[in-house]
Amino acid sequence: SDLRQMIATRSVENVQFLPFLTTDVNNLSWLGYGCLKQDWTLIAVNTVGAALQTLYILAYLYYSPAKRPALLQSLLLLAVLAAGYGYFTLLIPDTRTRLARLGLFCSVFTISMYLSPLADLAKIIRSKSTRCLSFPLTVTTFLASTSWTLYGLQLHDLYIMV
Repeated sequence: SDLRQMIATRSVENVQFLPFLTTDVNNLSWLGYGCLKQDWTLIAVNTVGAALQTLYILAYLYYSPAKRPALLQSLLLLAVLAAGYGYFTLLIPDTRTRLARLGLFCSVFTISMYLSPLADLAKIIRSKSTRCLSFPLTVTTFLASTSWTLYGLQLHDLYIMV
């Protein structure tokens, strides 16, 4: 819906940039976990997710009149990703340890992403209005979370399950 709004209005007004960026980092992190684990489901889903989030970021940059803050945030998170890649590949030689630490990082990052919309909860309760809450997004987030939990249970993978 955000992408549709940006294209229709040719503006990024009322569209937040940070969710696109953090979701892209989340997808790229889980993609790394999937590659390390050689899990083709994780690889396929997160490759598509990262590609879509990158498309959203590019659209945001295209329609944004103030490109500098978004570019700086993108570069900062790219630097964090590069540092993380260096840490996980160069400083942790053991594959099992690397998988465990990367899985823990991915789980914590994903949990923080799912918790971030709760910041609006106080506003929703005070105003007694759910206007700022997207019902379709809430339902799809619930379904996606449930799917990943069931997939993690099937694989006996605590990090995916969480």
